[in-house]
Amino acid sequence: MKQFLDLVRTILDTGSWQENRTGVRTISIPGAMMRFDLQEGFPAITTRKLAFKAAVGELVGFLRASRSAAEFRALGCKVWDQNANENAKWLANPYRMGEDDLGDVYGVQWRKWLAYKLLDAAQTGQIEDAQKRGYCIVSALQDEGADKVLLYKAVDQLRQCLDTIISNPSDRRILFHGWNWAQIEEMALPPCHLLYQFLPNKAKREISLCLYIRSNDVGLGIGFNLAEGAALLHLVGRLTGYMPRWFTYFIGDAHIYENHLDMLNEQLKREPFPSPKLVLSDRIPDYAKTDKYEPEWLEKVEPSDFGLVDYEHHAPLTAPMAV
Repeated sequence: MKQFLDLVRTILDTGSWQENRTGVRTISIPGAMMRFDLQEGFPAITTRKLAFKAAVGELVGFLRASRSAAEFRALGCKVWDQNANENAKWLANPYRMGEDDLGDVYGVQWRKWLAYKLLDAAQTGQIEDAQKRGYCIVSALQDEGADKVLLYKAVDQLRQCLDTIISNPSDRRILFHGWNWAQIEEMALPPCHLLYQFLPNKAKREISLCLYIRSNDVGLGIGFNLAEGAALLHLVGRLTGYMPRWFTYFIGDAHIYENHLDMLNEQLKREPFPSPKLVLSDRIPDYAKTDKYEPEWLEKVEPSDFGLVDYEHHAPLTAPMAV
């Protein structure tokens, strides 16, 4: 994880201090990138202990479209507790549905993106096409004096990605994202890791992933996000018959919170260990061996299906999360 330490040094050497919504200052830079060859190892932080079980627990919660901190806790991930129950702005939000509710965060957008079409009632061809694509008519209405038809469906973006990898791997549009402008105000925290693009290479039977993060807490967030993105790529590769290869990680605003400086300066003194390997449980079907497509395993995986082998790390370090 030398790339991680290099990024920390770059931010400390060239960044500038900025205020933000949390009230805790950050030192930040615009634009950063890391790129990992997953055949050389899993991108786990080694200069402190990675909370791997919590990270894959969060990923499983996303795959199940969870919107409750209680559901994440049950999967071994407590990082959503504060955002659900201690964020004053969210506590006063009319869209919050009680204790532990998070709104339509990450996984809801990944698996149940709300999609609407408002079509001219006379355009029967458009309406029929929408219905073939899974849209259902909600109601007829008038809009600016014209007769319209409102249609709706919940889009499973991630499932569509897997379907396309199987049916058309050369497609350059195999992506999903979480930045739904129509629902940003309905979430405890708008998505930070918001755009995922899968890039299969049919000739080599390899699959890569590009992930864009709009805003990244380098001290605490990167470890989680790297682990989740790489684990997701391994899972998608297993279910579609591709070997995980390149994981490219883009950051818009890369920042270090002021109260994380001690933790990161300590990590800069430590020599990284070799990267571990990720092992998926044999119970997850391997399309490359079975030639049987089983995308329903996106919802069936458990945190225990993900394991790290030969993970050496330095002593744990902690720092407060800014909410």
